[in-house]
Amino acid sequence: MSKVIRLLHGEFGRVALLEMDAPLVTHAHHHCHILCKVAGPDIAFQVREQRCPLTDDNAVLINAWEEHSYLHMPVNGENPILLALYLEPKWLASFSKKFLASSHPRFFINNLSALGVHQKQALEKISMELWWADQITHDYLESTLIELVLSFMEDADLLTQGDLRNSGNTLVFMDPRIRKAIHIMRTSPQGFGDISVIAQSVDLSRSHFFELFRRCTGLSPIVFANVLRMEFAFDALADKSGSLTDIGDELGFSAQSHFTRFFKQHQGVTPSLYRQQVEKAPKLDS
Repeated sequence: MSKVIRLLHGEFGRVALLEMDAPLVTHAHHHCHILCKVAGPDIAFQVREQRCPLTDDNAVLINAWEEHSYLHMPVNGENPILLALYLEPKWLASFSKKFLASSHPRFFINNLSALGVHQKQALEKISMELWWADQITHDYLESTLIELVLSFMEDADLLTQGDLRNSGNTLVFMDPRIRKAIHIMRTSPQGFGDISVIAQSVDLSRSHFFELFRRCTGLSPIVFANVLRMEFAFDALADKSGSLTDIGDELGFSAQSHFTRFFKQHQGVTPSLYRQQVEKAPKLDS
């Protein structure tokens, strides 16, 4: 099980400082995702078909809805320490209109970003704060995050709203049956358990549904459904109100153990440990 050093959940998305000691299955997020190595051996993530090394000199940038997995490679029993940023598109867009495209699956044109002096300084600043500070105020956390995130955005090749408008007909056409299926998935989280039922509801065979869904979204319907499941679970666990059994039931799991296994495979920690460790930042007054 991965060790959670610090885990913060807020309007910015999620920030996690983690010691990784096991691989993660292929998954995705609705956030754009920045991964940095803080300590330990060099490692790698698989992003779609590309192996992306994570070292002292580069970060891995993962787009919203982009499939990826963690390839665990300990060296002499030493595990890597990662800083993982899961950035909410609305939060990013509130600072600059050029980040309006951050929810698009091609926002980061390249998945690797060399770390310059400013990135390394900002990375060290927030990592040390997360590691050692007993309490972090929301304002300080947000200002530190902005400094770190903007240091990446300044140097990364980014898709812009203009690129989206100019791409026009080159964008994949979203078949109305797939739009309907996505609506069903988003509004009925308990229905994720049987993709065949979703396929039938839009009058497609299972094989045709899988092919058309991937063509339209770049993801399999199972991975897409799992993204929605995990985001629901993150929010429910951060609220710390419902029981794990209740959360698992809402997500369509027949037993809490099945929910626990699913969550651990995707996040590296059990939902109970996630709930114990997560710190929820207060919402800012509008």
